[in-house]
Amino acid sequence: MRLHSLTMTAFGPFAGTQSVDFDALASGGLFLLRGATGAGKSSVLDAVCYALYGAVPGQRPRTRLRSDHASAEVRTEVRLELTLGGRRLELTRSPEQTRAKKRGSGSTVEKAQTLLREWSAEPGGEPGWRPSSKSHQEVGAEVQQLLGMSREQFCQVVLLPQGEFARFLHASAPDRADLLGRLFDTARFGAVEAWLTERRQQTEKACQAVLGEVGARLERLRQAAGTDSPPPAAPEQDALGWAAQLRVRAREEQAVAECRQQGAEQRRALAEARAREVEVIADRQRRHRRAVQRAGDLDQRAEQQRAATVRLERAQRAEAVVPLLRLHREAAQAQARFAEQERRSRAALPAVHAAAGLDELVAAERQRREELGGLRTLLAAEQQHRGNERMRWQLEAEREDAETERAEAEQWLAVDWPDQRERTAAALDQAVQAAVRADQLDEQQREARRRGAAAEQAEALQARLADSRQRELRLREAAAAAHEDWLDLRERRLQGMAAELAEGLADGRACPVCGSGEHPAPARPGPGRVTVEQEQRAEQGYRQAALRTEQAAAELGQLEQEAAALAAVAGDGGAAELRALVQRLEAEHQQARRVAAQAIGAREQLDRLEHEQGLRTAAAGQAAELVAARTARLEALALEQGRLAEELERGRSGAASVADRVGQLTPLTERLGEAVAAVREAAAGAEALARAARELREAAEREGFGDAEQAARAALPPHETASLRAEVQRHRDELAQVGAELADPDLLAAVRLPPADPAADRAVLAGADAALRSAYAAVQGARERCAALDRLSAGLHAELRRLAPLAADHRRVSELAFLASGTSSSNSLRMSLETYVLAARLEQVAEAAGARLQVMSQGRYTLAHNDARSRGAGRSGLGLSVLDGWTGRSRDTSTLSGGESFFASLALALGLADVVTDEAGGMPLDTLFIDEGFGSLDEDTLEDVLDVLDRLRERDRAVGIVSHVGDLRGRIPVQLEVRKGRDGSTLHQHGTG
Repeated sequence: MRLHSLTMTAFGPFAGTQSVDFDALASGGLFLLRGATGAGKSSVLDAVCYALYGAVPGQRPRTRLRSDHASAEVRTEVRLELTLGGRRLELTRSPEQTRAKKRGSGSTVEKAQTLLREWSAEPGGEPGWRPSSKSHQEVGAEVQQLLGMSREQFCQVVLLPQGEFARFLHASAPDRADLLGRLFDTARFGAVEAWLTERRQQTEKACQAVLGEVGARLERLRQAAGTDSPPPAAPEQDALGWAAQLRVRAREEQAVAECRQQGAEQRRALAEARAREVEVIADRQRRHRRAVQRAGDLDQRAEQQRAATVRLERAQRAEAVVPLLRLHREAAQAQARFAEQERRSRAALPAVHAAAGLDELVAAERQRREELGGLRTLLAAEQQHRGNERMRWQLEAEREDAETERAEAEQWLAVDWPDQRERTAAALDQAVQAAVRADQLDEQQREARRRGAAAEQAEALQARLADSRQRELRLREAAAAAHEDWLDLRERRLQGMAAELAEGLADGRACPVCGSGEHPAPARPGPGRVTVEQEQRAEQGYRQAALRTEQAAAELGQLEQEAAALAAVAGDGGAAELRALVQRLEAEHQQARRVAAQAIGAREQLDRLEHEQGLRTAAAGQAAELVAARTARLEALALEQGRLAEELERGRSGAASVADRVGQLTPLTERLGEAVAAVREAAAGAEALARAARELREAAEREGFGDAEQAARAALPPHETASLRAEVQRHRDELAQVGAELADPDLLAAVRLPPADPAADRAVLAGADAALRSAYAAVQGARERCAALDRLSAGLHAELRRLAPLAADHRRVSELAFLASGTSSSNSLRMSLETYVLAARLEQVAEAAGARLQVMSQGRYTLAHNDARSRGAGRSGLGLSVLDGWTGRSRDTSTLSGGESFFASLALALGLADVVTDEAGGMPLDTLFIDEGFGSLDEDTLEDVLDVLDRLRERDRAVGIVSHVGDLRGRIPVQLEVRKGRDGSTLHQHGTG
C-alpha cells in the first residue's frame, strides 16, 4: 500500500481544503508530521483511516468529523489517492451532515456518500479515472480485500496511534487477548470452545435419554418379577446386580416348581411301570403262542437249507483264491511291460553303457550328475562375467559423458557466465532507472491532464459566461422597465384617489377624509383610471422581474468564480498547448514503462543465470567425482573379470560355453536315470510275478482245491453269493429266535400265569398324567418368568452397554471442553484454546519485536513471551517480560522508565505490524505512521530509534513520524507542518523541493 495524495475539506480542525502530497513526503523515506498540541496532526491520520474504512480510529461518531470552523455551504469531504495491489485508486468519502435548505427556511440532512474510482490507461483507450462503485458496502469490502486487514488491524499496524502500543505493552492478559483476537481473527477458536461446550451438553442429554430408558426397563423388570422391591437409585452402577437378584429369586421359584414336577413324574412313572408290566405279561403270552407255531413251519424247510449251506461254503472258500489269481495275471502283464521299457531305455544309451549292469549304470549316472552340479554353479559366474562386460561398457560411457559435462560446465563458467551476467545487470539497471523516470512522468502527466482539463473547461465556460452576461443585462433592463411601469401606475392611482374615495360616499355617512356628512360635489373618475388590482399586478411583475435578475446575477457570479478557479488551475498555458504537453509526457511515459517493464524479465534472467551458475558449479564438481568413481570401478571390474575367465575356461572342457557343456551332459544324464529306473522296475516285476504264482498255488491247496481253475469254477457271482448267504442266515436266525423264545424263562413263566388284563392299569396312568400336566404348567410359568427376566436383563445390559460409550464420550467431550476453556485440572496453565493460539501469535510478535528492541536499547533489552501461570483465577499465556542483558534477569514491563517504555512499545508495535502483515497475506505496506512518544527519549536513544525507523525505509517504504519534539526538526528535513489558528488549521510541506 502506497499513499500518493490526500485532500481534506471541512474535516476535523481544517476549515477549508487542505492537501498532502505523500509522494513528495516519501521521497526521503522518513518524514516528520509536526505541529503544536491540538493543531490536528492526528487528524491527518484520521482522514486516511476515514477514506479507507469510512470510520476514524477509536470510537468517535461520524457526525463529529465535520470542522466547526467551516462555512455552512462547504461540504465535508476526504479524497485519498493510493496504490493497492498494483491498482491506482481514488477514494472519496463524505459523512452525513446538515445543510440549509436551498428553498425556504430550515435545514436538511445530506446522506453520507462514497465514491471509488480507478485510474485506467488501457492501450487504445483514453486514460483517466473510471468510476468503480458508489456503494458503501462494496467499496468497504473491496478495500478490505485489497488491504487484507480490518480497520482495527490497520490502525494497529499502519497508524500506530498515540499511546495504543504502550497500552498494549502494559495491558493485562484480557486486554491483550481482546486486541490480539481482533487483529488475528481468532474468533474461530472461540467458536471451537463454544462448540465443545454445546457438544458436552448434547452428550449429557444423550446420556440422560439412555438413563431414562434404563429406568423404564428396570420398572418392566420389577413388573415381570412381580415384586414390590424398588429399582436402584444409581442404575448405571447397581442395575445389573438388582436384575441378577430378581433372576436368582425367579430361578429359585422355578426350582421349587421343577421339584413338584419331579414328584408328579415319579408317581406317573410308577403307574406307567405297573401298566407296562401288565402289558409285558400279556405280550409274552402272545409271543409264546406265536413261537410254537413258527417252530413247526421251520422243521418243514430243514433239508432245503442244508443243500444251500454246502453250496455257500464252497463259494466262500473259492473267494480266498480268486483275488490271488487276478493278482497273478496283473503281475504277468506288468513284468512284460517293464521288460519292454528296459529294452527301449538300453537302446537309447551309448554303446559303452548299453549292456552294463545296474550298479554300473547307477555309478555312471551319479558321476554325470555331480559334474552337472559343478557346471551349474559356474552358470552364475558366466552370467556375472557377461553382466560385468555390459557394466564395463556402461561405466566407460558414463565416464565419457561426465568428462564432457565437466568440460561444458567449466567452459560456461569461465566464458559465458561473466558476459551474460554483465549484460543482464546492465539491462536491469536501465529498467530500474526507467521505472523511476516513469513514476516522475506519471505525476507530471497527471498534473498536465488536470491543468489541461481545467483549461478546456475554462474555454468551454467562456461562451456560457457571455450568454449569462447578456441574459443578466436583459433581465436587469426588463426589471427596470417593470419598476417604471409600476411607479407610473402608482402615481396615476394616487392622482385619481379622490374619485376612488368618492365612490364610497353616501348621504349621511361621514367622509373618511373631512368627516362631513354632506357631499356637495364628489369627484368623478376621469379617463384612464388605475385600479388597485392593476397597481398590484404591476408590483408583482416588478418583484418577479427583480427576483429573476438576482438569480441571473448569482448564476453569473458562480460562473465567474468557476472560470477564475479553472484559470488558476490551468495556469498560463492554453488548452491546445497543454494537450500537446500531455501527449509528449504520455509518449515519454509509455517509453519509460516499456523499458521499465523489462525489469522483471531482466531480474528473472539474472536470477536464472545465478541459479544456473550454481547448478553448473555443482554439475562440474559432480562430474569430476563421477569420472573418478567410474575409473576406480573399471579397474576393480577388470580384476574381477580376469578371475572369472580362468574359472569358466576350466569348466567349459572345450565347449563354447558352460551353458553349452551343461546342454551336452543333461540329455545323457537323463537317459542314464531313465535306464536305471527301467532296470530296477524290470527286476522288481519279475520278483513280483514269481511271488504271485507261489501265493496262488498255496492258497488253492489250502482251500481244498486241486488247482486255481477248480476254485474259479466253484466261485459264485457276488450278488448270488450275497442272496444265498442271506437266505441261509435268515433260516438260522429264525431257528435261533424261535428256540430262544421257546426256552425263554420269562415267556415260560408268563405262560404259567393267568391271562393278563391291562385296561385297569391304563386308567390309573391317566390320572397320573393329569397331575403331571398341572405340575408341568407351573414349571412352564416359572420358566417363562425366568426367560422374561433374562430377556429384559439382556435389554438392560444392552442399554447399559449403549450408555457406556455415551458416558465415555460425554466424559471425553467434557474433558476436552473444560480443557479448551481452561477450567480443567489437566490444563495446568488454565489457558483456553483461543488464548493458546493468541499466545503463539504473541510469541511471534515478541520474537519480531525483540530484534528491533535490541538495536534501540543498544543491545541491553529484548522482549520475551511468558506463559507462566497467572496467580489466582487469572488465565496465563499472554505475559510479556523484558530481558535485561546487563543483569541477565527478566523484568516486568511495568519497571521500564518512560523512555524505555516508549521504545519497547514501539518495537512491540513494529513487531505486531510485521506479524499482522504476514497474516494478511504479505501485503506490502509502503507507508507507515508512528504517532508521538519521542519526547521521552534522550539523544542517544533517539538516534538508535531513528536508526531502526530508518531501516524501515528499505524496499522503498515511507515512514511518517507524528511528533512535536524539536530535536526531530533538524534530524528529519522532509516535514509536514500543521499550523493552528482562530479560523482553523492549515498544512505546509517543507523540504520536498
